Amino acid sequence: MKIGLVGYQGSGKSTLFEWLTGVEPDPSLAHVGQSAMAPVPDPRVDALVEIYRPKKIVLASLELLDTPGLARDDEGNAARLARIREVGCLVLVVAAYAGDDPLAELARFEEDLLLADMQIVSGRVQRLRESVKKPRPSREREQAELDALEPLLAALESGRALREIELSDEQQKVIRAFQLFTHKPKLVVVNTADDENQPERFLRPLGQTPAVAVPLGLELELARLGPEEREEMRRDLGLAGDRRPEVLQAMLRASGQILFFTASEKEVRSWLLPRGATALDAADSIHSDLARGFIRAETMASADLIRLGSEREVKAQNLLRQEPKDYVVQDGDILHIKFNV
Repeated sequence: MKIGLVGYQGSGKSTLFEWLTGVEPDPSLAHVGQSAMAPVPDPRVDALVEIYRPKKIVLASLELLDTPGLARDDEGNAARLARIREVGCLVLVVAAYAGDDPLAELARFEEDLLLADMQIVSGRVQRLRESVKKPRPSREREQAELDALEPLLAALESGRALREIELSDEQQKVIRAFQLFTHKPKLVVVNTADDENQPERFLRPLGQTPAVAVPLGLELELARLGPEEREEMRRDLGLAGDRRPEVLQAMLRASGQILFFTASEKEVRSWLLPRGATALDAADSIHSDLARGFIRAETMASADLIRLGSEREVKAQNLLRQEPKDYVVQDGDILHIKFNV
């Protein structure tokens, strides 16, 4: 899944992009967007490395797209919004420094996205209303689509995001091609001032909305330093450790993805998987041959292995399971796929 960093021009989303990926923004790509991969650190990987001492370590990576920043005067935003529609999850970056009001900026940005969705759904509804008046073979199908869309249009017109509504299977089906903004999962990143000592004050008003508050400019400056100089500066400023794992894990959760692991003396590796996916899906993400010849998945929880210290102890306590292809993989599972060649 591609995760889109979105916001108004000057919000700090390109700073977030560079901080997480280590790739400098390319000004020539500002109008189309720039993508790069961000490896996801996880303390469970470190613990598995201690157990297996592998020759190779591979971290799962999130694909981040630094989307074109929206203009506050709306000029040229239609083309910029079109670039944002391709992503599966939105990370909304709002500024909270130099007098900026992040809550007002967030509300305005979300209104822009909602209006863009309303325009698409309204246009489709109007066309369907005209079409179903005429006798034609597709009339019944079009009426079903209209019946599915009209409640969604009413919700958008009342200011409700579609992610807040429980959609029927038919509604999910008819809006899939629209890639509506307000149906995408989201995370809010509040870009605070370097000297902000109460970042939680920006998060409290957001309630249950997934959000983090980070001084992106300062974190990027620290990331550009050498290890010793970075740690010295953190100590001088009274800062905790690197915030990147926290932010990337928040993106992982917001996008509805989990991590599972494969582990041996040869390689310890983390893999991304949509929450709710099966052992067969996991096998396919490793290699299509494993899915085609799937027999079973030897499965153990990484927490059990880390607690007990060895596969031998996991087996001794009957915590190694043999799971079928429809087993729903849990975050932190370690899988070994058995398959026919």
